[in-house]
This record gives sequence, C-alpha cells and structure tokens, in this order.
Amino acid sequence: MQVPAPFEYRRATSVDEALTLLGELGGTTRLVAGGHSLLPMMKLRLATLDRVVDINGLHDELGYIRVGHDEVRIGALTRHRELLESEELAAAFPIFRDAERVIADPVVRNRGTIGGSLCQADPAEDLSAVCTAVQASCVIRGPDGTRTVPMEEFYRGPFETAVGDGEMLVEVRVPVRPNGSSAYEKVERRAGDWAIVSSGAAVWLEGDVVADARVGLAAVGPNTTAIEGVADVLRGHEPSEDAYAAAGAIAAERCSPVADLRGSVEYKRHLADELTRRSLRRAVARVRGEEG
Repeated sequence: MQVPAPFEYRRATSVDEALTLLGELGGTTRLVAGGHSLLPMMKLRLATLDRVVDINGLHDELGYIRVGHDEVRIGALTRHRELLESEELAAAFPIFRDAERVIADPVVRNRGTIGGSLCQADPAEDLSAVCTAVQASCVIRGPDGTRTVPMEEFYRGPFETAVGDGEMLVEVRVPVRPNGSSAYEKVERRAGDWAIVSSGAAVWLEGDVVADARVGLAAVGPNTTAIEGVADVLRGHEPSEDAYAAAGAIAAERCSPVADLRGSVEYKRHLADELTRRSLRRAVARVRGEEG
C-alpha cells in the first residue's frame, strides 16, 4: 500500500489565516483543496512535504462565480461541478462547460477546484487551455498584497507557476467582450482522462469578419500553449474552412509535442491542427447563434 511520508496537517478558517500559516510554518508547505493531484503525488513520494494546510473550509470565501458586464470573476475554490452547472458562466463562456464535461468523473468534479487545477500546472490540464484561450488573469494574494498575473505569465514551467512562497491564488478573472464566444475540443484515451491533445478557442466577430481570435492548446508542450499567429490569419477575414485550415496549420507547426505512450509527434501535431479547426468552427457557430 502506498502511503505518503509523515507530514503535519493544519486547517485554515480564512484566507488571512492560510497566508499566516504559509508564512509562519516555513519548510515545504503546500495548500490542499480537492487534493486529487497533490495527494497521489504524496502517496507515490513524488512530493514530500513537511506540512499541508487544508483550505477546504474557505469555500464560502473563495467559492463563487460572478458574471458582470465587463468581467467574470471565479473564486479559486470554485468546484468543477459548480463550473459545469453554472448557466450564467455557460452563457458568457461556453468553453468552461465544454471542458468540464470531459474532466475526470463526478467524484473528482465534486471536490476538485479551478485554483487547484491551475496551480498544479500540468501541461495536459484542461482548464489551463480554457483560461489561456479566454485571456484570463490570475489574482495572487500574499504578505505583500495582491497582484494580477495574465495567463501568459502564470506558468513558469511544468508544474511551476508564478505563485510564490507564502502566496495563494485567490481568483480567476476573464474579460467579457461583445460579439464573442468560445469552444473546447479534446481527444483522450478514455472518458475523463488527461488529454492526448486539446484545443480551446475564443472568437470575436465584427459584422461578418473576425475581429479577434485566440487558441490555447494543452498536452503539446512543457506549458499550456497560447498559439501566436492564429489571430493574424483570421483577423479581418470572414470565417471559412480555408481560414480554419490556416489557423490549424499554424497550431500544428508552433506546438512542441513529444512522443509517448499516447501517440507520436506526428499524430499529436495532426490533432493540434484538427482540434484547432473544430474549436474555431464551433466558437464561430455559437457567435452566430447557429449551434443546436
């Protein structure tokens, strides 16, 4: 039976207390919420900690979805199930519901949180691609105050983020722009598994032409990848299969997959191309009100 190395357990009752504990305890200390990523790593001794600070009791403070005219704010302890079931969030950014439908299983979705998913910084993690596509930013709070970091700067490498010692992610913010929508496409070995490749897309139209577009890919590089160049081939043009093909070709060229048990480099580049086309096509259909 796999068991973690001995560690000290503390439970926080507020964000302020959690930050105080992180600052006072020293050593190797990690926050735990859903625990579906951290606890297996501890059992396998891939992570050996001096202590963990349980923040599950902070859901009242950090578990919320607030949809405004200019911005959506999501508390870091919002559960996957809450993201899946929020009609307001699905209306503003359907990409979240798309992704949540293919994340793990109900047991994980009932406990796992958006903050835990983002802070795990797994290159194949679904919500990282989602947040990259919709230009989200991460609000980080620490002893020196609060700072906001765009998704492009949030990841520093595989399993490494901009959240420093003594800090915690408290909120995700997504700007709301008119005439836009979003979509998520994923290929996996089994339902709810980590992605072989996934693509999140957000598109904004101005009349009949694309005003802006973004694509975020997961599982095809050391970090979740925002594909530069996609907007350039779409902006100012009417959405078309040729335009989607050009964007897909850029995605395939500019990602950096590695061969593993899930597939060859060539196969993953093919998926990056195809899923980028699908996610863009679906996002455009939603802007136009053409989807089912």
